[in-house]
Amino acid sequence: MKVQELFDCHGKTAIVTGGGRGLGRVMAEALAEAGANIVVCSRKLEACEETAHGLSALGAKAVAMSCDVTSAEQIDRVVDAAVREFHSVDIVINNSGASWGAPALDMPVEAWHKVMEVNVTGTFLMSQRAGRVMIAQKSGKMINMASVAGLHGSDPRFLDAVGYSASKGAIVALTRDLAVKWGPFNIQVNAIAPGFFPTKMSEAIIQRHGDFLLEHTPLRRFGTPDDIKGIALLLASRASDYMTGAVIVVDGGESA
Repeated sequence: MKVQELFDCHGKTAIVTGGGRGLGRVMAEALAEAGANIVVCSRKLEACEETAHGLSALGAKAVAMSCDVTSAEQIDRVVDAAVREFHSVDIVINNSGASWGAPALDMPVEAWHKVMEVNVTGTFLMSQRAGRVMIAQKSGKMINMASVAGLHGSDPRFLDAVGYSASKGAIVALTRDLAVKWGPFNIQVNAIAPGFFPTKMSEAIIQRHGDFLLEHTPLRRFGTPDDIKGIALLLASRASDYMTGAVIVVDGGESA
């Protein structure tokens, strides 16, 4: 098989949660450029509609939907729509996320629950529902968004968000466990662990501590859209058919 064929996603259907902005939008664009049909969903329908319009301009078939990933009913609606519109669910990028900055001793339990519900429960619910379709198909690509914050402790001088870090560590464990359980059904479950990319979630941290962060990043820069697009396409395509349970770190060497 030629390299172009390995990365080709024509005829595949992808669901991207949190796809209306940030890294979710960038990864949706990467899959659209590779030929996939895209269902973009998040709580903010307007942002998803804007993204879907841009994907259509790239030649992709795209659907925008509102979805709170903590709601099993809303996730069912998204997965059902993908199957109804495109007849399969081949790729899922679990990108919806939340964070809350506070020292561990002061973290409100309500904030802890919110972060865990969106990041962990939301990823599990979408994986569970889409996984049923993939198991019936005997094929699928599940891509979970972890973080370098879930791989090691974070210096509180620039990141003091214990709930976020714990949730991303849970994503790593969930990814590896589902990879083992669903491997016999030809489903690959992998994760991406980004470092600092300028997004709405990281904007305040980068503004306050950008110099400190760059000093501790060997490549001396933050991530760009091009730095995540290729990784997402790798994990969504046949090029990664023999990869499962992997966590790919994309952080400019910060965790090296």
